[in-house]
Formats: sequence, structure tokens, C-alpha cells
Amino acid sequence: MTPKVASFLDSSPSTPCLVLDLDTVAQNYATLRRALPEAAIYYAVKANPAAPILELLVNAGSRFDAASLPEIEACLAAGARAGDISFGNTVKKPSAIAAAHAHGVPLYAFDSIEELEKLGRHAPGAKVYCRIAVNNAGADWPLSKKFGTTVARARELMLQAPSLGLVPHGLSFHVGSQQTATAAYEIAIAEVAMLFTDLKDRGLPVQMLNLGGGFPIRYREDVPELDTFGNAIMRAMVEHFGNDLPQMLIEPGRAMVGNAGVVAAEAILVCRRMEEDPRRWVYLDIGRYGGLAETEGEAIRYRITAG
Repeated sequence: MTPKVASFLDSSPSTPCLVLDLDTVAQNYATLRRALPEAAIYYAVKANPAAPILELLVNAGSRFDAASLPEIEACLAAGARAGDISFGNTVKKPSAIAAAHAHGVPLYAFDSIEELEKLGRHAPGAKVYCRIAVNNAGADWPLSKKFGTTVARARELMLQAPSLGLVPHGLSFHVGSQQTATAAYEIAIAEVAMLFTDLKDRGLPVQMLNLGGGFPIRYREDVPELDTFGNAIMRAMVEHFGNDLPQMLIEPGRAMVGNAGVVAAEAILVCRRMEEDPRRWVYLDIGRYGGLAETEGEAIRYRITAG
């Protein structure tokens, strides 16, 4: 907890509330920039779409990964250029695609023929990239079952994109959120690099690799430093792409804002529910479905401080 956050909490704000120190966000952006200078940073807006955060990152030079039209509009309202926004959700409303295209958003994710056809109808001429499902071992919050397709299917879809009036611009993967194993990135890069070569041999040179996010922060246990991930990623990129590196994107969310603040909550009841049960139950004025969704199954275990 930074002194600014502690000072604000000393004023006894109404709870529950989320308090962030923007200086920490700025420091995190600078750390990411140093750790992986070869990659363009697209902040994952869903991590926290608050206007002050977006405005700070616009001024710092960040780009933005948006999952919805409201997130795109929030970025534009904060001063972001449409050309610096990627519509990174692989499942989008047709109306949202059309509106994003009208705003000038150039880059769109997909992982199915149905979504690709939708993009062809509502964002003609757009650059598209296909998300590949990769192993999420080592992640506290896996995502491989929810999004992404196989390498074989991605090959077919990328080859179909030009016939739908789209530009097959890149490939992407996500190793899972709060990923603590650098090997996850190395394995995924090796897998995707083979598809880059295959597509090039078929006359379809792909320009961009989106490495997703997943970079971890410290909760209760230490995690590898961002420099460690950056070094591992670049070793793998050079090993598998040599001097022909594609454009690189990363989409940090948690790593940008997760350690920048705290949730302040009030314990509104402490009780024993049954005489034979020695446990005490502590009820807060914030719940799993009111802001603590990642605590489901204790996937993410936050540090707790009583004051």
C-alpha cells in the first residue's frame, strides 16, 4: 500500500471502495516498457477502465486492447487515437464491430469462421488476427478453454480471410492470467512460429504476433520479475524467428494496475453459524460477485489486512 492510498483510507471513505495510486500505474507502464521494449503495449482496458487510468496511459504512449464498444468509446474519450486500439474480444456484436470500424479501429481478433465472416460483413478491409489456444499450465486463472482455436484451424481461417475482404495481419495467444511460468511463453512462441513459417510458405506472410497478457503480480507469494519474462520471451523470439521478427504486441492488464491499490471493505458480521462448527464466518460489504470474482475456488488469493 502506497502512502497516498494509506492517507486516503485514513479519511474513512465509505465502503466498499477501490483506491488506486496513479503513480504506481505510471511506474508499472515504465517497467513493462523496459522489460520488453520490442513490443507495443496495448493496455487490457477490462482490467480497469477508469478514465484517469486511461488518460494517464494515453499520455504515456500506451495503446489499448478493448473487449467491448463501451471500452473503445472510453479510450477515445480519454484521448486515445482509434488507430491505437485493438478490438481484442473474439466474440463481438455485429453492431459493435460496425461502430468500431466507423470510429477507425483497425485491428480485430477472431477464433472462428463465424466471427471472421461477421468481420468481413461489418469491418471490410480491417486487419484481423487469429487467437490460438495454448497450454495455460502455470496460470492461476486459465483461459484456454474459453478462447482460441487449434493451429490447424487457425491456418485455414487465416487463408480464408482475404476472400472475405479482410487483411490477415497476425496471430495471437494468451498463456493464462497470473502466469508464473516463463516457459509458458516460450512453448507458445515455438508453436506459433511454425504457423508463421507455414503461412509464409503458402504465400501469406503474417506481420504481427500478439503475445497477450498474463504477466503476474505479487499477492501472497513472490513471482518472477517482469524482466525475467521479457528476457525469456525475447530469447524464444530470436530462437524461432531469427532476424525476421514480426511486430510484437503485449496486452498487460493485471501487471499494469493490479498492485496499484486496494479494496477497502467493512466486516459487517462475524459469527459462528453452528454450535458444533468451530469456524467463525466473516462477512464483508463486498462479495465475490460484486468485485471479487477471481476469488472463485480461491484461484486468486488476496492479501488481507485488518485495520
